[in-house]
Amino acid sequence: MTESWATFGADLHLQLDLTAERGLRAGLTEALREAARGGRLAAGTRLPSSRSLAADLGIARNTVAEAYAELVAEGWLTARQGSGTRVAERARPRRPAAALPVRRPARKGPAYSLIPGSPDLGGFPRAAWLSAARRALTDAPNEAFGYAVDPRGRVELRQALAGYLARARGVYADPEQIVLCAGFLHGLTLLAGVLRARRVREVAVEGYGLDFHRDLLVRAGLRTRPLGVDAEGARTGELTATAGAVLLTPAHQFPTGVALTPARRAAVVDWARTTGGLILEDDYDGEFRYDRQPVGALQGLDPDRVVYLGTASKSLAPGLRMGWMVVPPGLSAEVTAAAGPTGWACGALDQLTLAEFITSGAYDRHVRGMRLRYRRRRDELVAAVGDRVGVSGIAAGLHAVLDLPGGTERSVLQSAAWQDLALHGLGRFRHPEAVALPARDAVVVGYGTPSDSAWSPTLAALAAALP
Repeated sequence: MTESWATFGADLHLQLDLTAERGLRAGLTEALREAARGGRLAAGTRLPSSRSLAADLGIARNTVAEAYAELVAEGWLTARQGSGTRVAERARPRRPAAALPVRRPARKGPAYSLIPGSPDLGGFPRAAWLSAARRALTDAPNEAFGYAVDPRGRVELRQALAGYLARARGVYADPEQIVLCAGFLHGLTLLAGVLRARRVREVAVEGYGLDFHRDLLVRAGLRTRPLGVDAEGARTGELTATAGAVLLTPAHQFPTGVALTPARRAAVVDWARTTGGLILEDDYDGEFRYDRQPVGALQGLDPDRVVYLGTASKSLAPGLRMGWMVVPPGLSAEVTAAAGPTGWACGALDQLTLAEFITSGAYDRHVRGMRLRYRRRRDELVAAVGDRVGVSGIAAGLHAVLDLPGGTERSVLQSAAWQDLALHGLGRFRHPEAVALPARDAVVVGYGTPSDSAWSPTLAALAAALP
């Protein structure tokens, strides 16, 4: 079949001055020259064929060919067999003197980082993800490329998650009760709006936790009240009827790393049943445990009172912006309405890819591989610090807490800065109203953050910073 020559070549917008005095060729030559000189046509850009551009402009092909030849002769364009006509590499944008940037010294960030909250991004399973994406794209129904019609997200991913969460985390998850979201903060934003609509005024939170989670709740008009945290997790016995909800990290408290004990799990469920309160469970790194038995999700104790929140941020990568909520039946309609008529979670193709990644078994294989990788790092961390400091919270997750002698947290952080190491102290995560918590000097080490190549020098910098 013969294809029309007008379908070939890139689109090109030119500001032509095709006056009778100048002529067509002169006007076209000047327009192309100015586009290359001013930077609108970047060096290396391939231009349309002379036939295609002539058709677009409604002029003779010879006129375009002569303009191209003149600019090749001047050095603005290059023309090679098989490569087409391109803007020459020597062409550089022309800037007025006043527009030149002011040179300032570059700000250099720390060479090493042990900031918690991030996985080893180099461990992302690119090849396996690409294979899943190809299969998902091949099998995707045509309607997947249209506007989203279900604010809960693609049913394929909700079904895959329901099976995985039930099997791996002990979650009672009906696909109809799963709402996909663009990460934990998106999910918490939706829930905060629902709580406000229900006239909730106070949310209990753990005395140690992420400040931007608390800030999000405050911006939504909710007061946060801290619960004590000790070796058994959050002190759920401190919950009162004034709180309409509680936000917990029961499987691996952040940042102290302890698991909520069975007695305290039962206590928080009893509180929810008695007061009608809601439990928001942040299962942020539940897949990663090393030398302890898996701790199942709190949601399994009472699916009618617990909203389970999980993401792919630690198991895969935060850049996917992919999370999910398993909501109680009595809350489903409100959360779905808060998500909007079409939702604004991650793209349909990413959802279909993750569904394929889970159902094919690739997700389980990846998690098992990363579990071994992180366990080796944890063991190397413990060996590197020796007996100079206490180490806790290491049975699971991607971070550990190094307990320091009293009054030394600030000096250790300063020493880390001298070692060009980004490090967070435990005090950073303390709720400003948690006055009843005993003083504790410590640093929180995110050993999942460094790349493999940076891991050894990062450990050395940490060891040098410790007392």
